[in-house]
Amino acid sequence: MNTGKALILGATGGVGNAVAQALLQHGWQVAALTRRDAGETRTLDDRIEWRSGDAMSASDVTAAAQDAEIIVHAVNPAGYRNWGSLVVPMIENTIAAARKTGARIVLPGTIYNYGFDAFPNLSEDSPQNPVTEKGRIRVALESRLEAASREGVPVLILRCGDFFGPARGSNWFAQALVTPGRRLKAVTYPGPEGIGHSWAYLPDIGETVAQLLDRRDQLETFARFHFGGHWDPDGRALPRAIAGALGRPDLRTKHFPWSLVGAAGLFMETPREIYKMRYLWRHSIRLSNEKLAMFLGKEPHTPLNVAVATTLKALEVR
Repeated sequence: MNTGKALILGATGGVGNAVAQALLQHGWQVAALTRRDAGETRTLDDRIEWRSGDAMSASDVTAAAQDAEIIVHAVNPAGYRNWGSLVVPMIENTIAAARKTGARIVLPGTIYNYGFDAFPNLSEDSPQNPVTEKGRIRVALESRLEAASREGVPVLILRCGDFFGPARGSNWFAQALVTPGRRLKAVTYPGPEGIGHSWAYLPDIGETVAQLLDRRDQLETFARFHFGGHWDPDGRALPRAIAGALGRPDLRTKHFPWSLVGAAGLFMETPREIYKMRYLWRHSIRLSNEKLAMFLGKEPHTPLNVAVATTLKALEVR
């Protein structure tokens, strides 16, 4: 068991909370930076020490991280908005805090930093030639972390597919495929039939990060791993799992309204940024977890039917 302390930036989000829960299970003391006041934090997990502050404030992050061995950087601008002005400054604040405290930075990564030349099978060393501005920002973010690692700041990056799990966060499962709190009339799927897609179950991500940190003395200073998660080879495995979990095998699958989102994007930032991610659904993209499985022995993996059923119950979908 661990006796160290981890600071989570973004602990109220899906990934941040999943990592926090796993670290607690592995014996870590967990603190979290939040902009909520003391009254609001009383309704949150009381096993976590909630520290007031903002990830956009270098002094707040450094103060919160003063006794941390690990800083989990799981914070992102909400709704795909303001990436250009927020993402890089936030990581700079985390790097500054880690440099002062000696902490290792943990970053939950994405596949945005890859382009068509790297598809369909992504390894840790695949070329990074992104096709969107968000992708270019992710490349810049990881490049900045790699540079910091050469200056003595240890880094761990775990790149994942699309998140899903028992949290009403910003992810395709909870915001497109199903509607939380409602009876499902149809599964709305963003991709065409026959195109493979990678999904990442949040509790498995958290457990993977915790297991990697259990072996942190064996990690490279700049360590990168790909999380295999659940591979849907034809874009129909997840809809079938949803129908099965709800006991409604005849539940139909309908197409995501990309044209409407594109039209709305002419006037609003969030749908505009969502529309730019369409290419990720038009190409089969799979993350190779060979390096991760070799390092851990095997990747933490919840069966798809169990993961989907647990997610639907938490989201109150029926």
